Formats: sequence, C-alpha cells, structure tokens
Amino acid sequence: MSITKNCIAALAAIFLFGCQFLEQMETSENAISIPVAGNTYVTAGKGDAFVLTEGITRWTGEEAVLSSWFKVSHTGELRLFIKAKAIDGIAEISISCEGKIFALTVSDTVETIIPAGKVTLVETGYIRVDIKGIKKEGNQFPAIAELIIDGDAARKPVGYVHDFETYWALRGPSVHMNYALPDADVEYFYNEVTAPEGEDKAGSYFMANGFAEGYCGMQVNGETERRILFSVWSPYQTNNPSEIPEDRRIRLLEKGEKTHVGEFGNEGSGGQSYIVYPWIAGNAYRFLTRVCPDGKGNTQYYAWFFAPEDGQWRLIAAFLRPQTDTWYKNAHSFLENFISEQGYLSRSVLFGNQWVRTAKGEWHELIEGVFTCDATAKAQVRLDYAGGVDGDYFFLKNGGFFNENTEPNRIFTRLPKNDRPEIEIEKLPGISDNH
Repeated sequence: MSITKNCIAALAAIFLFGCQFLEQMETSENAISIPVAGNTYVTAGKGDAFVLTEGITRWTGEEAVLSSWFKVSHTGELRLFIKAKAIDGIAEISISCEGKIFALTVSDTVETIIPAGKVTLVETGYIRVDIKGIKKEGNQFPAIAELIIDGDAARKPVGYVHDFETYWALRGPSVHMNYALPDADVEYFYNEVTAPEGEDKAGSYFMANGFAEGYCGMQVNGETERRILFSVWSPYQTNNPSEIPEDRRIRLLEKGEKTHVGEFGNEGSGGQSYIVYPWIAGNAYRFLTRVCPDGKGNTQYYAWFFAPEDGQWRLIAAFLRPQTDTWYKNAHSFLENFISEQGYLSRSVLFGNQWVRTAKGEWHELIEGVFTCDATAKAQVRLDYAGGVDGDYFFLKNGGFFNENTEPNRIFTRLPKNDRPEIEIEKLPGISDNH
C-alpha cells in the first residue's frame, strides 16, 4: 500500500513539475522571433532537408541536421521555442543547444509555438541551435518557420538575419582590403595570395588583384574543380550581357593556351576568362594585372598568374574595354563565398608583398590597406567578418559565425618586405605584340 502511495506521490510531483516547467516556458512580450530562412543551414544529411524562404518545409530524412545561429550580447537564462506545424502526421524532433538536447512532439496541423527547453549562457557571442528528426508517422517531418528565444540572454541587441535578402545573408559577409596607391600613373599591380590549409571551402573566391573595372583571383568551384579567374566589366550598365551594345562590349585581345573566355552577368556584365587549375591550399600564388590606355579612347587589361608548381608566368587573358581611358585605379583584394549553402563555413586568406609599377617603370611597395565590407556586414545581419595585418601580410576572414569582427574603414599597415618582384615585363606571354 505504501508503495502505491509513494508511486502516486511521485507521479503527482512529476506532473506538478511539468506544469510549472510549461508555465515558465511561455513566451514573454520581449521574446525574439528568429526566422528560419536566412539563419539556418543544412549542416548534415544534405538532400534530406531544405530551407526555403518560408522556412523548413521539405524535410524527409533523419540524417539531416538543421543548424541556426544568432548572436547574443547578454549572459543568463536562454529559453528556446519553435513555431512549427505537423504536415504529415505526428513527428518527434530534437533541439540541441549548448550541450543540452530537448525532445519535442509536433502534432498540431496549425502553426503553434512549442517550448523546447532552457540553457544558461555564461558567455556572449554566437549561439548554435541544431534541429534533428527522431521519428515520424508519414514521409515528412514538421514545417518550422521560426526559432523563438526569450529570457535574460535574449535581451537586445541580438544579431540575426531579418529585413534583408536571405540569399546574400546566407552567403555571409564579403570583406575587402583596399591598397593605398602612389600619386602616379599606375600600370601594373602585383600581389601574392595564399589560402591556408583547411580554409579552401567550396564557394570561396580569393580575389587577389582587383581594379576599378574588374578583378582577378582564384576560386573553389566545387569538390573537384578550381579556377583562376579574370573579369572586366562593360561600361554599359546591365545585368544581362545580351543587352550590351556592340560598341560597349568587352573585346578579347589575347588569351592563354588553356583559358576559357565568355561573358558574365547578374553583377553588372562584361567579359570573363578562367583557367581550370588545381591550385593547392598553403601555396603562395602570384598575380600580375595591367591597366593602360591605348591612346584611342579605350583601355587594355591584362592578367597573368605564376604557380610555384609550374615556375613560370601564364597569361590568363587580355581584354579591351571601349570608351574608357584610365590607368590602374582602386587596387584591392577581397574574400567572398558565392555558394549560399556554404555560408556557415569559415574561410580566410593571406595577401602579401604588394607592389605597383608606374607607367614610367618605377616600382613601389604597398604597405597600407583599408579594411571594408559589403552590405551584409553593414546591415549588421551577419557579424562574422574580420581583416587586418599578420606580420608582413594582410589577412581577411569571413563566415563560420566567429565572434570577433573588425571595424569597417580601419587603416592597417603591414611590415615591408623590400622584396621587389623580379619580372621581365617585356617577356611576359601576350605582352610583346601589344606593349
């Protein structure tokens, strides 16, 4: 009899505790709703789940892990909820955060706020929340539109994507280093770029030699393909290259032996060239670009790269930009991710030993750079961006939801190397007939 009474008392205690827990887990008026779209990636089991503009609506596999990030500026209790609905029968899912795992059942076919659990944060910064399927009645796990946070740790400001184009937010912030040029007509810009081992994720563009009308650098286009890229914008403003009038089109002057040449759009339009080349993380690659007027109201653009594996300079391509009369302007480098699904991964790059050669043949070392970032960073919807100096290198870093960031427009000065590039300009491939 005493055993029965003890069991009833225990069950009553559990029931009461549960009711108190649920009462504590109601959202307050200060709760913050974080859209799944723009803040969530499929970090495992890709193909088993998809994050669309309305949230998680296509989710079939138990291998999928859906990871959301947000950045808190306060410590203390953090209460977690989701806004979800069953779309194919009752389903069980788990929510994990800060080492704790909470199991939830989603049964209502009407969108409902469901409490998950609470954790205590002892540090500020980015917080990761993982969502995973446990079991389901039908073929689909529930649709989830929002992650809701509340409590002392959810006090504003909280960093997350809202009121911003999700595609660009998911790509993560792009970061740039802009080099101070001498007061002269600059014709050539030389730079060395190294993607450290492990930082060469798919979707990375390590742009070494930028200029006012285009850029040149190296990309990771997928698991099996890497490229050396050189592009020049048309003076005609459009995102559709087919709209460019004939007299405004970028014209090819010459290309390297293995160079592919075509057009690009969607970010302005112009001429594009690339070489499929298996460059290696950890190796330093040299880039040289040339910008010079042709004396007829147009400007010529050349790009070469030097791979240590080859030991020689290669011509990427040479283009003519019509209705343009300029020398080299706006020498810069940047780091970006161009695959939106890869924006949760960090990447970094080193740029070293920058030099320019003037139209008079004088070489100048560039040791001063200004760090800038794109609209995604300026809107403060992504705060994982950084740049600066590492000894005699400039560095850039983005993605991966790291906590530190660099103030835009900050000026950095690297240590000089006094190592002028030994290049016989007149003997570069493609230069002899057009110099």
